[in-house]
Amino acid sequence: MSIKLDKRQRAGQFRERLRHAMDDRNITQTALARQIGVERSTVSQVLSDSGARLPNAQFVGECASALGVSADWLLGLSDRPEQAADLLAASMELTHAPRAMVDEQIFEWHQQAAGYKIRHVPAALPDMFKSDAVLEWEYEPHVGRTIQQAIGASRDRLDWMRHSKSDYEIAFPLHEIQSLARGQGYYAGLSADTRRDQLERFRDIATVFYPRTRIYVFDARMLFSAPITIFGPLLAVVYLGQNYLVFRDADRIASFTDHFDSLVRQAQITSRELPDLLDHLRRDIRD
Repeated sequence: MSIKLDKRQRAGQFRERLRHAMDDRNITQTALARQIGVERSTVSQVLSDSGARLPNAQFVGECASALGVSADWLLGLSDRPEQAADLLAASMELTHAPRAMVDEQIFEWHQQAAGYKIRHVPAALPDMFKSDAVLEWEYEPHVGRTIQQAIGASRDRLDWMRHSKSDYEIAFPLHEIQSLARGQGYYAGLSADTRRDQLERFRDIATVFYPRTRIYVFDARMLFSAPITIFGPLLAVVYLGQNYLVFRDADRIASFTDHFDSLVRQAQITSRELPDLLDHLRRDIRD
């Protein structure tokens, strides 16, 4: 956020930032003058002036373009020297999200965020919470790695999570857990025994990992959320299916955090109530 300056202060800041940008890029007054199409004396006069007068917009814009900074930064209207296109490229990126048994990119982001709170709305039940039978059923159509590798990777991630310095908050839509219990939607085809075992495993993990891992259940009829993960203040990731949309600027991360916190505030089921819900759903499963 820029501080309100009077004319003399703003003119002084412009000269200081212009010098700084020239020094960073090792550009002399003569070279800058040549690039922007003015006499060297014009650049020299601007830099040596001690008054409150700013140069015209043409001069400011040409300097910004030649030095690879934004005109707003030169004029003290922004604290970021990057140009708009560079800011966008730095704050948002698209990363490939392969349907793999081990998502190394997600794991790398988890490691980078060690010590920060991680907030997560999963696309489905996270692999680390799944039973061996569910992993076998889910990954059987995929090639490239064996089922045992998938199971081993899931256990490794769960063990890492157990010893991680990060706290976790996970928000599930109620219909996702109900679909699992009923064998509907994504979980169609899972046997009754497999679904019972999965709900019991989910309950056990939620109980053992509490309070460092808190799981909340919200009603998607009241609130909707795309699958997202917020890695502390470092980045926020939206899962698109074949790609992750990654945001790194503080304002966007704060917006995603506010969204997640609203899911927690309006959750129908809290972490303490989750085991009872899972027990109830497990008892209602019929062969």
